[in-house]
Amino acid sequence: MDIPDDYSYSENYTYSEDYNDTPHELPVFTHKSTCLNEVFCVCLLVVFAIIFLLGFCGNALVIWISGFKMKKTVNTTWYLSLAISDFVFCAFLPFSMTNMAMEEWIFGRFMCKSVSFIMFLNMFSSIFLLVVISMDRCVSVMFPVWAQNHRTVTKASIIVVFCWILAIALSCPSVVFREVGTVLGRTICFNNYTHDRYSHKAVAVSRFLAGFIVPFVIIIICYSIIILRLRTSRMTKSTKPFKVMTALVAAFFICWLPYHVFVLLELNHQHYDQSILITGLKVGTSLAAANSFLNPVLYVFMGNDFKQKFKSTVLSKMENAMGDERPTTSRYLSRSSSMGGRASTHI
Repeated sequence: MDIPDDYSYSENYTYSEDYNDTPHELPVFTHKSTCLNEVFCVCLLVVFAIIFLLGFCGNALVIWISGFKMKKTVNTTWYLSLAISDFVFCAFLPFSMTNMAMEEWIFGRFMCKSVSFIMFLNMFSSIFLLVVISMDRCVSVMFPVWAQNHRTVTKASIIVVFCWILAIALSCPSVVFREVGTVLGRTICFNNYTHDRYSHKAVAVSRFLAGFIVPFVIIIICYSIIILRLRTSRMTKSTKPFKVMTALVAAFFICWLPYHVFVLLELNHQHYDQSILITGLKVGTSLAAANSFLNPVLYVFMGNDFKQKFKSTVLSKMENAMGDERPTTSRYLSRSSSMGGRASTHI
């Protein structure tokens, strides 16, 4: 995902066949940022700052626990890869926040292309991994015996690598079309679609289909099958699986739909009010970015084994820091850690 205003034709300048000229320098203009004087822009900066702090720290914690403190399993492979994707995304947020505050790109052409590429790499890799997690849970519920015998860390790792390769391929348009230019006295990082008449529409539609519609349909089908299956099993007495699944699907839908809707509307920007499109794109990118810190909560912290490992690890660290070695507590933590290795993360 490109943060912020990847498609905004007035602030981040998407140029297509509708424009006669590409950005050029007009020395008569002197650019002065007005973002910090606007309430909406300041609020967006605060939101992105919160997303950065929560997402960076939350995903770093997930990487630390799932990568170094837990036994390597299929589930931890999914969680670790998802956390790495979101962590990298959050690490690059300060570049976009600086661009938003200054209303100018100061990091050069290479970083213009790199930041955009990383943002979309995160979008596709995260969504593909969420689809894989959904399909994995569906298979485990429908064919538990087969899953127990064939779900291996090696196969999971191969699937993760395939997801990343596909995400890289779909993120390449950012490297091709992203450019740096000067408009009205300021340097901008923009999408230059002037060389191909249909490139803008092709990129937007392909991202919508591959990054939202197809994954969302697959996730809905998987969780519908799981719910129908659970209704006929012993888990019917518990409402937690249904609540968790509803939260997962709702978070995916709410975070990504506004972003893609306004991206598609921007294709025919001449038919819509410019201020509405700009505001919608900013809000849409904010919601989509929020998914990067919601993922650790929804997909990891709800897993029983991860929660137990997190509690036991943090408690033991606190105990060591305080220098209070209590045998009873130590035995309890040891027992909790042992149980965490055996508990299932499936809902």
